[in-house]
Amino acid sequence: MATQTKDFYRILGIAENASADEIKKAYRKLAKKYHPDANPNDTAAADRFKEISEAYAVLSDEAKRKQYDQMRKYGAFGGVGGMGGFGRGAGPRPGPGAGTETQPGGFSFEDLGDVGGLGDLFGSIFEFGRRRGGARAAGPQRGENVEYAVEIPFEVAVRGGKRTITVPITEDCPTCHGSGARPGTDLTTCPECKGRGTITFGQGGFAVSRPCPACYGKGRIPTDPCPTCAGQGQVRQQRQIQVTVPAGVDTGSKIRLPGQGEKGAAGGQAGDLIVTFRVLPDHFFTREGLDIHCTVPINVAQAMLGSRIRVRTVDGKRVVLRIPTGTQSGTRFRIKGQGVEKGGERGDQFVRVNVTVPEKLDEREKKLMEEFAEAAGLRY
Repeated sequence: MATQTKDFYRILGIAENASADEIKKAYRKLAKKYHPDANPNDTAAADRFKEISEAYAVLSDEAKRKQYDQMRKYGAFGGVGGMGGFGRGAGPRPGPGAGTETQPGGFSFEDLGDVGGLGDLFGSIFEFGRRRGGARAAGPQRGENVEYAVEIPFEVAVRGGKRTITVPITEDCPTCHGSGARPGTDLTTCPECKGRGTITFGQGGFAVSRPCPACYGKGRIPTDPCPTCAGQGQVRQQRQIQVTVPAGVDTGSKIRLPGQGEKGAAGGQAGDLIVTFRVLPDHFFTREGLDIHCTVPINVAQAMLGSRIRVRTVDGKRVVLRIPTGTQSGTRFRIKGQGVEKGGERGDQFVRVNVTVPEKLDEREKKLMEEFAEAAGLRY
């Protein structure tokens, strides 16, 4: 029986008719709970985070969700369901261990091909890929992409820089170098799949192939399993990767690091690492597009008589800003060319002045202010 292994609605804990906002809210809550940064050295949490991200990637995309819902409608969950119209009565005949053969008129997920991307979507959700026969299953397969979110300081986002991140990645076992066998021992043909690397099973009009669970799709098993990886040939490790942050990135910006994702099977190309940035707020600067905003306090004398003040910029420098006589609180000044530089353009820095008034005056100061108010004809 073809058994669904990934129910994305169940993974996010939402109803099938959940709105886009509900999907996003559920994802954010779970992602925060299981994020690798919040659960260091916890492989179970890392795997859960990956599963949550995969579910959100499908359900947050309108087109992918539509295809996914269509698949659910036609019985992709819990056996044949509503797929009875596809070759009922002319289904696959289970073979001995290695798989099955499908009679003419039977239905296989492989037959979906690339029609509208639905075949790939089935392959992703059922985790078996579109394979036919042992030769193709044993061939090189590209590794999965890994998505990772990283927080960066405001000034690093503006100016660019380098950050070292720790990403949970599946690597070849350092003891057996990926063979799964204890060093010095041999491999033998898998008795479950007879060396094909896949098993095929079905019911009604289905013929579903997936990697052999006994040999993990390799077709061969160790006579004496490696003690480090328990015969799997792979281990979950924390890989440190230095990421170059481009100048001008904002929250949600992504970069792709080719070949830094999960290792490909059978010598296949490794997947990519996709890094999403989240910019931390700054206590002094804020950003609007390419422009930088800040607020600077000045005293009453500076506002009334005029002054020159030094203002910090995102480049780490300080520029002199002239405050004219009679400046009012809330007045904005522009420092041209001191904003964010991106794509050959650079914004400006806007400085808002906030006139501060002393909370307390001693007797001498109070007398001077009264004399000033009388001279200026101010009423108080």
